[in-house]
Amino acid sequence: MFNLVAILKALSDENRLKIISLIGNSEICACKLLAELDISQSTLSHHMKILSNCGLINTRKDGKWSHYSLNTETVELLKDNLHNLFIF
Repeated sequence: MFNLVAILKALSDENRLKIISLIGNSEICACKLLAELDISQSTLSHHMKILSNCGLINTRKDGKWSHYSLNTETVELLKDNLHNLFIF
């Protein structure tokens, strides 16, 4: 379910914005996110849970690692909602 407020709250954190930027249009392993960010594994897990709960990212498990990608459907809905919000 699309929740604009939850998504905007999730995006209000600098680390989560960096994570979204690093994921981009591909899939990325948590190990690579940890290598790029100056945060602990538990902090990364916390951020990924928030991004996942609001529907911005998809998670795929592969052994002990998680792989993340953007949920393109939610991203499109976000773009549409922001566009409609600022139409005068």
